[in-house]
Parts: sequence; C-alpha cells; structure tokens
Amino acid sequence: MAANPLESIKSWSRQTSFFTNNQTLGQLDSKVLDQRNSIYTELERSQAKHEPGSWPPSTVPLQAYKPVPPLTFGGTLKVYSQLAKSRLTFLNVLAAMSGVALSPLPASVPVLLATATGTLLCSASANTFNQLSEVPFDAQMARTRNRPIIRRAISPLHAACFGVTTGIVGPVILLAYTNPVTAALGFGNIILYSGIYTALKRTTIVNTWVGAVVGAVPPLIGWTACGGSLLPSSTTPLSLYLPSFVSSSQITTYIASLPSWASELVTTTPILDNPLAPLALFLFHFSWQFPHFNAFSHYVRSSYAQAGYAMLAVFDPKKNALVSLRHAALLILISSVLVPLSGLAEWTFALTSLVPNAFFLHYSYKFWKYGGDKIARSLFAHSLWYLPVMLGLMMYHKRGTDWLSWLGLREAPVTGEGVQ
Repeated sequence: MAANPLESIKSWSRQTSFFTNNQTLGQLDSKVLDQRNSIYTELERSQAKHEPGSWPPSTVPLQAYKPVPPLTFGGTLKVYSQLAKSRLTFLNVLAAMSGVALSPLPASVPVLLATATGTLLCSASANTFNQLSEVPFDAQMARTRNRPIIRRAISPLHAACFGVTTGIVGPVILLAYTNPVTAALGFGNIILYSGIYTALKRTTIVNTWVGAVVGAVPPLIGWTACGGSLLPSSTTPLSLYLPSFVSSSQITTYIASLPSWASELVTTTPILDNPLAPLALFLFHFSWQFPHFNAFSHYVRSSYAQAGYAMLAVFDPKKNALVSLRHAALLILISSVLVPLSGLAEWTFALTSLVPNAFFLHYSYKFWKYGGDKIARSLFAHSLWYLPVMLGLMMYHKRGTDWLSWLGLREAPVTGEGVQ
C-alpha cells in the first residue's frame, strides 16, 4: 500500500524547513505557519473521506493552473539569457576584455571579437550546467525558484543541449582565433565552476574560495589571447618596474646574488611580456570577489540555509564580514604596489586608486563592524561600480599610453626607440 500522502507532505516539510530552528535566522513568519497548518487541516478532512493511501481530490480550482506556453524565437533567446545568467556573464566578458586592453602586446580585431565571444559562450555553458545540477535546491529558494528549468520554460534536455553546444563552440572559437592556452583556460573554467565549485557548495565553505578563482580566470583569458605568458621563464622573466625614488642597482645586485635558476626568473629590465602583470590582474579580481559575494550571501543567507548550501554567511556571519574586510584591505596593497610594480600601470595609479579603494574599505569596515542586511546590500552595490572604475583607472594610467596624443589633442613625441 502507498504511503500516507499527508505524512509524506509533513515529512517533506520538516526536511525543507530545518533552518527554522537556527536561532541566528529567526523563526518563520506566523502567517506562513498558519497557512501550512490550514493545509494540513484541509488534507486531514479530505483524507478521512477517502480510502487510506489514496490522494484526496484537489480543492484548488482548475483555473489556477496555466499551461506552459510554447517557446517562441524571442522567448527562447530570453531563456538562453537566463540560463547563461546574463549579468554574471557580462562581468566575465568585461574581466576578459580588461586583460586584452591592459596587455602591451598587440591584438587584432578578430582576436578581440573571438575573446569576447568565446568567454561569453564558456560562461553561458558553465552557468547552464550549474542550474541543471541545482534544480532540486534552487526550487527551495525564493530568489531562484523562477529559473527557466524549474518553472519548465525549457526542458532539461534542451538546456543540456544548450550547455553542451556553448561548452564546445566557446573553446573552439578561442582555439581557432587565439591559442591553445586560452582555449584550455576557457574550457577549464567551465569544469571548475559547473563541476568542482557547484559540488563544493553543499559540502564546505571552501566553495567561495574556489568560486573566486573562477572569477579571476577571465582576465587571464584576455591576457593569453594576445600571446602573453602566465609563467616566468628565462625568456619571459618577472620584470619589476621600480618607482623613480628606488635605486635599481641595489635590487639588481640582490637579484644577482640569488641562485642561478632564481636570478634568471627576475629582472629589473622592462619587458613587454611580463608574467607578473597577469598575476596582478588575477589577484585583483580574486580579492574583489569576497566583498562582492560575501555581502550578497549575507542578505540571502536564509535562502542558502533553506537549500542546504554551506556558506560562511550561514555558519558565521561575523567571520563572513571579516573575510570581506581583509580582502578589501588587500586590494589596496595590490593596487598601490603590485599593479604598478608589474608595469600594468604607472606609479601614479597607486595614488589615484586610493580614492575608490578608500570608499570600498569604508563600506567593508561598516559591514564588519555593524553587519545587517542594509549595509550588506550597500557594500554589494558599491562593489558593482568599484570594478569598472578601477579597471578604467588602470587603462588611464596604462604604461606607455599617452591618451592626449591618442585622442589627437597634442602631437606625439618622436623617438628612435619607439614606445616601450
């Protein structure tokens, strides 16, 4: 005989409402509890009139149910955009193009278009597979229960085909128009996000650090698309662009005293293909992820707890805010020291970047000191303008770029050596 449907519903309710006993999250709204109790009462009355093990007839009028409309061309594109998480994909494309824009190596128009398109498709694939694997859990959260697969706007098979297609075409475009390293980064990020990160979300808070790596890979895609190197070697050593008030002779003497294998990997001679530059970009985007995501996860922590996700904001909100503050402070060191030292920008960037960094650190401090959903939302909002502003300042202070001459506002100086 089939299990009692009323008991099944009660059991399901107990399992999906475990977070109501968490004192840090508070209790369910009394109206929700009253509504649930009224459902139980109605089911008990209906069940008493029917044979044990059978479902009672529905008391909801048929007019309340609406069939899922068939997909039109425009509707399909909208669903694809939702599967790709268009806002997150846009940030990934922006990060990838920042790697292209800040690279001193030349890039053709086909490389620019291929990098943007390939990154977009790789991001769309990763986000699609992420939604496919999280359907049972997303259905329990108010902010995600309206995603296309859950509301049956698209079948899982259709979504899987979209994910596979974009996951193949994206890396192929990067391979055909850039190089194998760039294609490997794009494909690897799909695996890292949709496979490793998604699986870790329900087991350990380390998932946030893995997710930060995923967000820091796109600028590397842009850098390597122009032919830049990621690892130091004897032909592409780490080049230190020292400020004018630092004596390069002392640094050179110290480098010469290192073991031969180490001295070959570091130099004070300016070179275009400097592996220290993509490292600076990677660390900048990596640290930015924490104030950005930790603030977001704080004000949706009840939803994460409801779906059983292992987020630091659920287990320890205070430490979650502390991690954000640490990385906001680390961003100042990366911007003021590592970015100009790598040659990505002139040393004047160390000064102008202090203004947005001071704002970002201020709101991160408030988030740690006072907490609360309102401050968390404010920090998240500031993180959205902080990233493009900082990348824009890097572009303005890009080494070897004279914007006044580029805009035709003054005559470019003529030298025998050319632009270094």
